[in-house]
Amino acid sequence: MEIQKKLEILSDAAKYDASCSSSGSHRKNVGGIGNGSYSGICHSWGADGRCISLLKILMSNCCMYDCKYCLNRSSNNVVRATFTPREIADLTIHFYKRNYIEGLFLSSAVIKSPDDTMEKMYQAIFILREEYHFNGYIHAKTIPGASPELIDKLGKLVDRLSINIELPSNESLKLLAPEKEKTGILKPMNYIASNITMARFEKSNFAPAGQTTQLMVGATPESDLKIMQLSEGLYQKFKLKRVYYSAYISVNQDKNLPTLEAPPLLRENRLYQADWLLRFYGFKVNDLLTPDHPNFNHLLDPKCDWALRNLNQFPIDINQADFYTLLKVPGIGVISAKKIIRARRNFKLTFENLKGLGIVLKRAIYFITCSGKYFTTASKLNHSFIETNLLYTERKALPDFSSYSQLSLFDHALPCKEDKIKCLTGNL
Repeated sequence: MEIQKKLEILSDAAKYDASCSSSGSHRKNVGGIGNGSYSGICHSWGADGRCISLLKILMSNCCMYDCKYCLNRSSNNVVRATFTPREIADLTIHFYKRNYIEGLFLSSAVIKSPDDTMEKMYQAIFILREEYHFNGYIHAKTIPGASPELIDKLGKLVDRLSINIELPSNESLKLLAPEKEKTGILKPMNYIASNITMARFEKSNFAPAGQTTQLMVGATPESDLKIMQLSEGLYQKFKLKRVYYSAYISVNQDKNLPTLEAPPLLRENRLYQADWLLRFYGFKVNDLLTPDHPNFNHLLDPKCDWALRNLNQFPIDINQADFYTLLKVPGIGVISAKKIIRARRNFKLTFENLKGLGIVLKRAIYFITCSGKYFTTASKLNHSFIETNLLYTERKALPDFSSYSQLSLFDHALPCKEDKIKCLTGNL
């Protein structure tokens, strides 16, 4: 099979990994500079916020497992292909020299065994690092069940390692992926976490960009509470860099799989927003969800929903609240809270000052005061009025306090543009 055909098959097969998304771009260079390509080009982000283009491919889609949700399951009649280690290394270098990419995202189906697959992935990356002296970013997927020795060898060559949990519970794993075991996933995850910690202590090199994982959302009946409790535990125990959430896409027919009209993208979006709150805003899962409230509100982002259910904690005075108390206010993110802390060292802040700092007042005004003063008649607002105005689509810069607004539910069927921006920036 020609390399180009393999590339089309194995870059397309890699698109279901949520760690980074394909650009889907193919632009010819006509009198300009730079190129776009369908061939597995995706984007990641560096610690400094810089966008990095990666070649995102599977080494192989020839899988020995028959996971019911996976397009590459062994029982599916799909076109199969496998790159050799040399082909992967050559492709990466050629794409890099053409300025298509800056790095590589490499995953694979399990070909003969976890160790056999990991060994081939290691060989490809070894050629890149040692023969081509490629120092660009490399993210490699760890194969569940692979030996610690191979994980150790691979971790010394790559920037980031990840191993996908895929399903939120052991029961779901047994139902949809019975050939995989929970211990086969958690054991290498723990090994990677320990090695990363040791490497930082010894100032040696082992996956310096940390490790990540991915959870599928909507294929099984677990609640948002169950999923977020798992994520919180993973962050605490394994010090993960990030948990990715992937809305279930129906690609197979099976009695154990749900029938969905469309992927649950809004639910995925809410989980990402809640994930930001856990990692950067000082929230705990039990703050956001409870057994009586196990799923996120589809109409409000998790922080707004929490604030409405905890109005007794508001308003807070913008000139007195500490950093983490400011972060509890809808519309005030990490950057905004830092601006407020810096600015109030010099003078008492007013609502006009907050607008000048770029604070999103259309949410925050219901939950704050400036030196004890409310914004207009905000002191008289009740739960119903606040909720109505927070839900109002395409809201004005500041709400009209003279009357209630009629809600429109139909615009919230999918994440709106503002939802997506909040999810990417974490400025909730």
